[in-house]
Amino acid sequence: MAVNTKIALVTGGSRGLGKNMAIAIAKKGIDVILTYNSKKDEADEVVKEIESLGQKAAAVQLNVAKSDTFDAFLGEVETTLKSTFNTDKFDFLVNNAGIGIHNSFVGTTEAEFDQLTNIHFKGPFFLTQKALNIMNDGGGIVNISTGLARFSFPGYSAYASMKGAIETLTKYQAKELGERKIRANVVAPGAIETDFGGGVVRDNEQLNKNIASLTALGRVGLPDDIGGVVAFLCTEDARWVNAQRIEVSGGTNL
Repeated sequence: MAVNTKIALVTGGSRGLGKNMAIAIAKKGIDVILTYNSKKDEADEVVKEIESLGQKAAAVQLNVAKSDTFDAFLGEVETTLKSTFNTDKFDFLVNNAGIGIHNSFVGTTEAEFDQLTNIHFKGPFFLTQKALNIMNDGGGIVNISTGLARFSFPGYSAYASMKGAIETLTKYQAKELGERKIRANVVAPGAIETDFGGGVVRDNEQLNKNIASLTALGRVGLPDDIGGVVAFLCTEDARWVNAQRIEVSGGTNL
């Protein structure tokens, strides 16, 4: 067992892409704290899977939309760090938790806009800000964006705009946290077959074929295509990768 094992905190790590990221990170020899919003049983299953890989893991409840709960959440993380990992700080923060709302620009309501802002921009902004107190120097931040911040696909104007904001924020984090040797990068998945957004990419055959036809590698993405890239950014191999946007879309809309 490596001395001073690194620890990653993955938001939304109980299902979908977050689950894949958490497991891929564990396979790199990194311990994991993952968050879940409501489904504790799913989170506990991921913890067991990570433990079966020989790494330590724990799950803590978090609703990323509620920034007024972040202080209490991070207090729980501190308690978990001491009880499960015998330390007081973690190394990598993966801001993955999210939802998808599909609506036209004209049809998007203020309530939908506010919900997307809270989950995809305000949440990661202030969670990261507050988490810095219990992050080690020399660690990293991985913000999850979307291919939709580069190319447009009707119905995602609000969602993609929040991700565009996160991409800009990432550059500022890299610049301002550089003195602590904390790196900040973006991973931007293309369309992936998960339950995200009601499973539309996975379950709508016409949409799936349409996206595949726009992708150089000729298919839609799978969760396994993403987790390893996020895990790489949490390793020493990525020590000189900073302020970068890595799109993982198989070459969509080139």
